[in-house]
Amino acid sequence: MLIFDNRFLRELPGDPEQGNVPRQVFGACWSPVAPTPVASPRLLAHSREVAAALDLDEAALATPELLAALAGNGVLPGMATYASCYGGHQFGQWAGQLGDGRAILLGEAINRQGQRFELQLKGAGPTPYSRHADGRAVLRSSIREFLCSEAMHHLGVPTTRALSLVATGESVVRDMFYDGHPVAEPGAVVCRVAPSFTRFGHFELPAARGDRALLRRLVEFTMARDFPDLAFDPASDVTTWFSEICQRTARLIAHWMRVGFVHGVMNTDNMSILGLTIDYGPYGWVDNFDPGWTPNTTDASTRRYCFARQPLIARWNLERLAEALALLLPGPDELAAGLERYDEVYSSEFCSAFAAKLGLCEFTHDDVDLLEDLFALMHQAEIDMSEFFRRLAEVDLERPSIDVLQDSFYREDLRQRHSADLTRWLVRYAARLRHDPQSPEQRGARMRAVNPRYVLRNYLAQQAIDRAEQGDMQMVHDLLEALRRPFDEQPGREAFAAKRPDWARHRAGCSMLSCSS
Repeated sequence: MLIFDNRFLRELPGDPEQGNVPRQVFGACWSPVAPTPVASPRLLAHSREVAAALDLDEAALATPELLAALAGNGVLPGMATYASCYGGHQFGQWAGQLGDGRAILLGEAINRQGQRFELQLKGAGPTPYSRHADGRAVLRSSIREFLCSEAMHHLGVPTTRALSLVATGESVVRDMFYDGHPVAEPGAVVCRVAPSFTRFGHFELPAARGDRALLRRLVEFTMARDFPDLAFDPASDVTTWFSEICQRTARLIAHWMRVGFVHGVMNTDNMSILGLTIDYGPYGWVDNFDPGWTPNTTDASTRRYCFARQPLIARWNLERLAEALALLLPGPDELAAGLERYDEVYSSEFCSAFAAKLGLCEFTHDDVDLLEDLFALMHQAEIDMSEFFRRLAEVDLERPSIDVLQDSFYREDLRQRHSADLTRWLVRYAARLRHDPQSPEQRGARMRAVNPRYVLRNYLAQQAIDRAEQGDMQMVHDLLEALRRPFDEQPGREAFAAKRPDWARHRAGCSMLSCSS
């Protein structure tokens, strides 16, 4: 069974108040809080890979004791339940104290290899940071989080993971689009797993309050626990540590852009200090290529968190983190080099990623125009991003034609209007590849290894949700299996690779979602 070593609680100050009532918490990094038990917990799905990383086998997952812990109905030996305290910038504005409002940590598990994992229940009831909310989660959002956490991992994107999805047997009232139409939905709890759930906002809050002592303790703790391989000296390496955070964040965003993922809510409290994708809410994958697309209804008017702006927003968030850490440094410009490193690493990682997607050995200066012209064509012609790059490997470079790309278009009229322009682009592309040293077989294999056949499109997740809400979990399991091998052709699962159907273009849950999603 799980072995716990709860350093966060042991080495950082906690909230002396024990009551589970909303409050401002000062001078502390966490508050003790117990999950609220649910009526009838039932394990709906689990990740066998995450279970294996935690040294849990199928027999352990079947025990009543572990199910109770994963539902919030009990604790295992060594577990200690708490919610962490942090602040954040939300949609560009300082929001003050936020904290784990519907997430409760179960402690830090250590596996046989000595790897550390924080376990966190999302939807297990209110905490001192819930403000006026109930701390619960609905099955709809829980399925989306469970599936996407695992889908991103198998795509090679740094991410938090999901161990389990548990139905609570209770209803939760939610107004999905905040439009005055609340409904009762089935409730669920997801057990999220990561080496650390520490966010930029953990450092912003003590800095905003002028609590240098707490800020320094948290920085020193985070360096020691969460970056053990880098052996930072907490007394002198804040700038080096910040540069490492910048580099990890740059790589993360390049991964998002590579697969067409849009997070939807890139607030600083949703940014991981380890460079992981964290907090799956109104996310989505780009279908018809649109740099300005956002899946978040709350973001529809400003598109602050749209696909194309994700690299800029990540840097803006790092600037806010730098402002917080600057309280520990002698000068305001000490962290500028880290931000410059973000720019360098993001540019390098983006170019490498799209060189691979195009089948190029390396990305040259002349390839910038080739890629930008392609993006413009894909936008104008409403071309599906995932389908296009997957099929690009099949283009005959001796006789470039859009024939193998037919299924990438969403509208026949736009296909006809832009077919000549796209053909001309393919001729340029073929000419570029003649200067590339790879054989056609090598190039095709490389492209298929980086351009996914399967991504968790919103309409697929919504179909799985619709069935699950009627008691049928089979599509959730089938999707999870398909998403375990996103780069492989999987005979019999072609439906999970299909581009968004017309009926899903504007349907709730398939196009736009809210922060309740």
